[in-house]
Amino acid sequence: MRYRISVVAGLLLSVASQVALAQVPTPPVKKPAAAKPAVKKTAPASGQDSTAKKRAKTGLLGPSSGDKHMAYRDQGSDLDSLWPVRKQPPVLPGSLLPAKRIIAFYGNPLSKRMGILGEFEPDEMLQKLDAEVAEWNKLDPSHPVQPALHLIAVVAQGAKGRDGKYRLRMDSTLIEKVYGWAKRKNAVLFVDVQVGHSTLQSELPWLERFLMRPDVHLGIDPEFSMKDTPLAPGKKIGTYDAADVNYAIKYLGELVDKYKLPPKVLVIHRFTRKGVTNASNIALDSRVQVVMDMDGFGAPWLKRDSFYSYVKKEPVQFAGWKQFSKLRNDNPATSRAEILRLWPAPLYIQVQ
Repeated sequence: MRYRISVVAGLLLSVASQVALAQVPTPPVKKPAAAKPAVKKTAPASGQDSTAKKRAKTGLLGPSSGDKHMAYRDQGSDLDSLWPVRKQPPVLPGSLLPAKRIIAFYGNPLSKRMGILGEFEPDEMLQKLDAEVAEWNKLDPSHPVQPALHLIAVVAQGAKGRDGKYRLRMDSTLIEKVYGWAKRKNAVLFVDVQVGHSTLQSELPWLERFLMRPDVHLGIDPEFSMKDTPLAPGKKIGTYDAADVNYAIKYLGELVDKYKLPPKVLVIHRFTRKGVTNASNIALDSRVQVVMDMDGFGAPWLKRDSFYSYVKKEPVQFAGWKQFSKLRNDNPATSRAEILRLWPAPLYIQVQ
């Protein structure tokens, strides 16, 4: 089945995905990395000593923090001691993390505005992926890079659609095409889900035909989970609870057993506190490696504030970082060297 241009025009413009919506204009929610985080409250950390919230913070946050930012290691934050997460399941054979660093190009080929995956022709995009992988391997040879393509396979919509779910499932032909691009570079594929008014329980079984493969992993985006509002995606920032994340973990774990697969990676995008509620209740599983990905755009200090508040302060398992390729989003861009200074060190880097 071939997509007509009307499908492209129906994609939602969001700050996370940068998708153009021509037929049904929906004002996007502005999504800077984070408001300046409060440092007086700390949610109990998953698998960690909850007394961390009583510890004094002596480092810096905000635009004047510079090299003393508490998102960096050994810069005055006692949260450093929470990482690596102590109470984690064993690392099973075939696991990508923590031995490797995943470098993922994100987007959708139906839109140049969604991200770098669709911005360029496939050959040029894959050449850029090669160059990005080479830079990271040079900077940190202790974590060899696993290249990845991260495809938004279920895209939130500004219109209800026939079933009223405010989401559009990509045709299997498109997903197979991107999977083929990934295979050319020995890359893994992530299929990302923006549920709109649907649910993970409805969307993940539809993706099983792809997730049953050993080199296909999953991303979920709370921004477009409109479970607590009648509003369309883009009108309000959505949310997931730990119960939703635990469903995704359980579902992937069962696929690992069913199809005799190596462990899966689950990426969760986050840029607000309510984006993932009750994070300390996320139940880890050796069959699924969980990455909390610092989403959002902005100046480097603002993104570090967000990383500190929503990743470092609420440990789950592994850390991720979103890097925009356009100055309209990240101006100036955070350098790779600055990203490597973060603690915990991000082992999943998403380039949009």
